[in-house]
Amino acid sequence: MIVSSDKTQLTLFRNKMAYPVYLTIGNIPKDIHRKPSCHAQILVGYIPMTKLDGMENKTGRHHTLANLFHSCMQKVLGPIGSVSETGLEMMSGDGIWHRCHPIFAIFIGNYPEQALVTCTFNGQCPKCLVPHDQLGEYDYFPLRTQSSMIGIYRLADGDMHQFHWTCHEAGVKPVINPFWASLPLGDIFVSITPDILHQMLQGMVKHLIQWLIGIFGPSVIDARCKSIPPNHKILIFSKGIMILSCVTGKEHKKICGFLLGLIVNLPVLQLLRFIKHLRS
Repeated sequence: MIVSSDKTQLTLFRNKMAYPVYLTIGNIPKDIHRKPSCHAQILVGYIPMTKLDGMENKTGRHHTLANLFHSCMQKVLGPIGSVSETGLEMMSGDGIWHRCHPIFAIFIGNYPEQALVTCTFNGQCPKCLVPHDQLGEYDYFPLRTQSSMIGIYRLADGDMHQFHWTCHEAGVKPVINPFWASLPLGDIFVSITPDILHQMLQGMVKHLIQWLIGIFGPSVIDARCKSIPPNHKILIFSKGIMILSCVTGKEHKKICGFLLGLIVNLPVLQLLRFIKHLRS
């Protein structure tokens, strides 16, 4: 079972927000998964989102919101816990009955949701124990394990002071009964998938654009962008790409289509100086 969630703004009036929880299964072909019209994913519920303005302690407010999310997720995914091992009779599309074992296998979400689900803090890796000041280094660090985390969260049944101190030493949020602790045959730290849109597509393209701007200058990049002739395969940015403030994934893909062409035949003297500066 594949679960996904992303904090969504529901109304413009008073800025109401919630976490919609979507559910799908892994044996559906990708060409069907990617089409919203095929309805391969179903909405199973909304998790409320509140600011808890009545709580003055900021740390306590954040911990309460994390506990609220996990408590709601436990209500949503709790029914599959009892049938994950014993199985459940279900009919397939061809009318044949099978014994199926619904297992929570994958969680898809942006980085804030990944940190919320894995009970880690912002700035930490939700999958491994890399220190905050070593993020991005080409080195291997031990992976987080669900079994060790469950041992920590079981301390919540006893002395709460000891529980909070142990969570602080382990660098995790003091969440009481995370929803994945009661789901068998799964590991939440293995279930986290890469955020392809933000981490790979938008993150790398944004970094590449800023790198080219630092070499050739924003006016040169914009001037070349405005001079691209009309083409039915290329999205034309008639005002350039420097004025774009909130670029979508689709726009980043379109920029990738002509980004290399913007720097063709440009003088490479500045580029050579920049590379020499990096090496020094």
